[in-house]
Amino acid sequence: MQRRELIQLGVVSGLLGLLGIRCSPAARHRLPVAVATWDHGQMAVEAAWRALQQGGSLLDAVEEGVRVVEADPDVRTVGVGGYPDVTGRVTLDASIMEGTGRCGAVAFLEGFVHPISVARRVMEKTPHVFLVGEGARAFALAEGFEEAKLLTPESEQDWLRWKEQQGTPAPPPPNLENTNRIDADNHDTVGLLVADATGRLAGACSTSGAAFKMRGRVGDSPIIGAGLFVDDDVGAACATGWGEGVIRIAGSHLVVELMRQGDDPELACRKAVARYRARNADDTLQVGFLALRRDGAVGAYSLQPGFTYAVRDAEQKVRLLQAPSLLR
Repeated sequence: MQRRELIQLGVVSGLLGLLGIRCSPAARHRLPVAVATWDHGQMAVEAAWRALQQGGSLLDAVEEGVRVVEADPDVRTVGVGGYPDVTGRVTLDASIMEGTGRCGAVAFLEGFVHPISVARRVMEKTPHVFLVGEGARAFALAEGFEEAKLLTPESEQDWLRWKEQQGTPAPPPPNLENTNRIDADNHDTVGLLVADATGRLAGACSTSGAAFKMRGRVGDSPIIGAGLFVDDDVGAACATGWGEGVIRIAGSHLVVELMRQGDDPELACRKAVARYRARNADDTLQVGFLALRRDGAVGAYSLQPGFTYAVRDAEQKVRLLQAPSLLR
């Protein structure tokens, strides 16, 4: 590491100490392990686990896990039923990555329930990493994906109500992922990380983005290194919350690099949250990180309390846990 980077990490560690945050031993799980963000992560890790047990690859596991969430209209921040943008149209973003560095992503994609599957096809069928908008749509059609209506009557009514009440994009309140509130902007993702029995890794992320966002807005979820990063030599991480803030610190890549330098997963997530906060004075939004080390150690941390994540490993069935937070 460069001297400047060491100083910066020292400052972050000092900040954690001043705030009374201490490192706890990493929660290590018996491989294979699947972890995912928020309450809806429970269905994601269960589907990922099932894919592994049926002989699927790591990529199959993370794709299948995310597809279950994308297809559920009751999850209002991902896939079908997701909140629309300011114009009333639903646009989806997704990324997928394996520990070798291969990755694919799509953003501003309209008319397809499973952007995660299109993202995987980008990775496997093209020389590119990232397709967006009309280009992503044309590629999906060429690959045989069927178009579908994403805007449900419930989301349309929420959009119409929002237009009457304010009509302009606003920062989303924290932790709406786990509520049924419809009177304020919503946002967020499903982020899923999986390690197989040998410690190889893959991850996936999918979202409908910030509710009633500006037309064309893309958050961190499809951006490799921001919303998702995976490295077989170290581990994997995904982000949740305010995407613009995560992008500005390359959050998931930061978490993995901190693990590479020796931090356990929770401490790496804590330092990433502290770095975010050092650059953003607004404590009204939520930002959180979830990390999985190649040996099965898991950790998470968020700015605001309320960030939940699901875990499934070789010894125990799905458990829903709450991440520790910087603000109490």
